Amino acid sequence: MNELSDQLGYSVLFSDAFLVVCDKGSGLLSVPGIGPEKADCLVSRLQGAYPGARIVHRLDRDTSGVIVLARDAETHRTLSMAFEAREVGKTYEALVAGSVRDARGVIDLPLRKEALGSARQMVHMTEGKPSVTEFEVMERGRDADGFEWTRVRLTPRTGRSHQLRVHMLALGHAILGDELYAEGKARDAKARLCLHARTLEFVHPATGTRVAFDAPSPF
Repeated sequence: MNELSDQLGYSVLFSDAFLVVCDKGSGLLSVPGIGPEKADCLVSRLQGAYPGARIVHRLDRDTSGVIVLARDAETHRTLSMAFEAREVGKTYEALVAGSVRDARGVIDLPLRKEALGSARQMVHMTEGKPSVTEFEVMERGRDADGFEWTRVRLTPRTGRSHQLRVHMLALGHAILGDELYAEGKARDAKARLCLHARTLEFVHPATGTRVAFDAPSPF
């Protein structure tokens, strides 16, 4: 992102009278958290320039990338219904530890919270909610010290909390820089979570045309 967007924590990819699409930086909450120290977020920063902007979907604080916000109640309702009906196309890009063996595949593992009040999710075959992620290898590499990594394209078919992070971990390839799930070299290899919402496609609520947005990966 450019200098101005680094200061803001986001850059605007598109806006009109109905919605605004941003490339959110890593480390910025999508909505306010609990407590005054977590009041700063994408919505609060946007509302100065886009009064009434409201969240439709969320990205985790440490996940960067494309996110759409509605500028009025009707747009918010229509977009929310599209997300619930899984009519929105989303892809993510991630760097994961190790060399992913298969060029592509599907991870179909149900997820639930580890414990009441915990932020962590886990695979649970009987109590978990259905969760499906498609993956495709984009690139494989090795650091100078021999540490192997893989760049993958991830397409979530469901929208569970931390789904991509837990599914890749279950596959044996933690996302680099993930302080919540990765360990050792995988956690310390990068200064940020290497998960980025790359593309977003949906039908514009006002025009009825399908629109697509792409924010290149910053890692």
